[in-house]
Amino acid sequence: MAQQQVQPSRAEEYKLKDTSPQLGERWPHARGGGWMGLVYGGDKLTSTYDLVEQMHYLYVRVVKAKNLPTNAVSGSCDPYVEVKLGNYHGTTKHFDKRVNPEWNQVFAFSKERIQSTILEVYVKDREMVARDDYVGRVAFDLNEVPTRLPPDSPLAPQWYRLEDHRGESKVRGEVMLAVWIGTQADEAFPDAWHSDAASVQGEGVFNIRSKVYVSPKLWYLRVIVIEAQDVQPNDKSRLPEVFVKAQVGNQVLKTKVCPTKTMNPMWNEDLVFVAAEPFEEHLVLTTEDRLNQTKDELLGRIVLPLTLFEKRLDHRPVHSRWFNMERFGFGVLEGELRKELKFSSRIHLRVCLEGAYHVMDESTMYISDNRPTARQLWKQPVGVLEVGILSAQGLAPMKKTDGRGTTDAYCVAKYGQKWVRTRTIIDSFSPKWNEQYTWEVYDPCTVITLGVFDNGHVGGNEKPGGGGAARDMRIGKVRIRLSTLEMDRIYTHAYPLVVLQPSGVKKMGELHLAVRFTCLSLASMIYLYGHPLLPKMHYIHPFTINQVDSLRYQAMSIVASRLGRAEPPLRKEAVEYMLDVDSHMWSMRRSKANFFRITSLLSGTIGMFRWLDDVRRWKNPITTLLVHVLFLILICYPELILPTMFLYMFLIGLWSYRFRPRHPPHMDTKLSAAEVIHPDELDEEFDTFPTTKSHDIVRMRYDRLRSVAGRIQTVVGDLAMQGERLQSLLSWRDPRATSLFVVFCLVAAVMLYVTPFQMVALLAGLYMLRHPRFRSKLPSVPNNFFKRLPSRIDSML
Repeated sequence: MAQQQVQPSRAEEYKLKDTSPQLGERWPHARGGGWMGLVYGGDKLTSTYDLVEQMHYLYVRVVKAKNLPTNAVSGSCDPYVEVKLGNYHGTTKHFDKRVNPEWNQVFAFSKERIQSTILEVYVKDREMVARDDYVGRVAFDLNEVPTRLPPDSPLAPQWYRLEDHRGESKVRGEVMLAVWIGTQADEAFPDAWHSDAASVQGEGVFNIRSKVYVSPKLWYLRVIVIEAQDVQPNDKSRLPEVFVKAQVGNQVLKTKVCPTKTMNPMWNEDLVFVAAEPFEEHLVLTTEDRLNQTKDELLGRIVLPLTLFEKRLDHRPVHSRWFNMERFGFGVLEGELRKELKFSSRIHLRVCLEGAYHVMDESTMYISDNRPTARQLWKQPVGVLEVGILSAQGLAPMKKTDGRGTTDAYCVAKYGQKWVRTRTIIDSFSPKWNEQYTWEVYDPCTVITLGVFDNGHVGGNEKPGGGGAARDMRIGKVRIRLSTLEMDRIYTHAYPLVVLQPSGVKKMGELHLAVRFTCLSLASMIYLYGHPLLPKMHYIHPFTINQVDSLRYQAMSIVASRLGRAEPPLRKEAVEYMLDVDSHMWSMRRSKANFFRITSLLSGTIGMFRWLDDVRRWKNPITTLLVHVLFLILICYPELILPTMFLYMFLIGLWSYRFRPRHPPHMDTKLSAAEVIHPDELDEEFDTFPTTKSHDIVRMRYDRLRSVAGRIQTVVGDLAMQGERLQSLLSWRDPRATSLFVVFCLVAAVMLYVTPFQMVALLAGLYMLRHPRFRSKLPSVPNNFFKRLPSRIDSML
């Protein structure tokens, strides 16, 4: 009985929840201005952000000061400004010995943090030993502060004469300020000092700001090693066994050893690397001699900048070039002998930067962008995706500060090449961000990923020793496939943040989002459903499976490295979690989940055969008689078979419209087999790769088993995905795809009713047996349409 009561509540805990936030588009226009009217119940203002709740801030821009008095003792002035509102106060940086300083810093005080009706701006002189000297102040009544909403121009700063401490008389010096009431849509918001993060000091201030990042532009570098000439071995008594090693950054690839021992070896092998603009790495090529299985000898070397090679936008052949290599060997590096070298070996290469491929930097199952590298090949966007990152609730404590659990949460969203990061809300289990971001959509069959993290770099939380030892801990992740969204509808839901830990599955909180997918061109969107998901070069000259896996891992590493160098940095652990860097690792739980997906699909087929067996056994005489009548009609009129099938699917599609999914998919713990996982299997999933087991033989066999099983797991998952795509044809999970298929079924039914069956069979047979010359290397329209259909992989942990 206890289990029966616990299970429903737990299932309810992991469900998607509808929310009703007060979004900007629902708010009436304000009838009055002034900060105090907003604080004490005045009408809310409209916002340029219509997918988030408006948050109001008092902004203070401190620009500069002039003619400040000097200290009578030191004869100088080290000025800084303190902005105070109630118990909250922020300070600018100070300048040494400057009476005309320029700060240009912005302070933002949240509406929830209001503790006073008076804003005070103090100019002070920093003293090294004694108390800082008071220079002057400017006070503002909050009822008189103007309101500004973008796209209005920024408020112009003004000069204010400084007053004494009591405000009774003017003193020497002026300060230039701008004070206004705004929202989070204000362009000053990202770089402002915030009162709700007043405890953060030093470098932590930069690590809590919101930021928009762009992934580096990635290229595939194709190096075709054709041949080499005059490869001189160090041992003149033998012919060399030569191979070429190529390196770009930390990527190293080798050709096979030339099968014949010769000084003019030939390979004609393709080596493919990932390179990122700006091209910081070089292509380093070395020719090496295989002396034995464990020893190679360096014979020649050349370093080539990547800017030397042309960028190819199609599959046309690239001109090959000869390059002279620098000799290596005994005595070559000595100055006198270097002059005696009359020639060097040459290497024949065909190298290009591939611009017609899409460089995979994320899992193909959750791809968010499929455009080729070259911008010239991009098509116009077909839609706009707008996401309002509203808030989170019930977050778990991620670390301890002063003996109590705290969480400093921020949210990261990734779609296409654009990454966004919200500001960090300090010490809150229910943070409110209310930040809105927009992406252009070039293909609706893509996925946006959002992750919530705990900021480990807010100041005072770093581990001793430095060197980036502190990490941003993952709280949870949400994926939304755009093709499952209805156009121009606002989805407001609370998504469960579910993670798998060594102790089991755990809900870490809920993420509140507002999502809207707007179509710019319905015709272009429908046109996409009949075309390949990836650029045509992926089908004309495809990579091998091993190449795809290796190149994707290298691309992920490059993206994580480049984003980690931004300011503020997007940490490597956050980028890898967003890109699902470990999605192809072996997991007993994932394998079981994929197996259950397949059995679930097969259960429908098994049910159909059971129904036919029931008909054969006359369990329901009326049904059996109706099947006899239908069978006799189809035997007498075989031309009705196909149109009847299509008409039947058309009717099923119409009937299923009533039961179409109303919500976007979310992480499903039951589907992921995460609720009833065995502790030993969980320990295996969180084991390192390679394993940490002590015995060398066990380690080798265990890792080999995991590697092979990981491939099997992927194949099983792909089989399940195909079946689920077939299921989604009439499920209305992708409204546009189901609409197209339902219309096709109707048209096909009508056409097949009026067309003789023999003609249909003749045309179909001739089409299937057509000459290869009339076949395209690109996938067919039905194949492209099928591959774009959604599957339940989106809901997998």
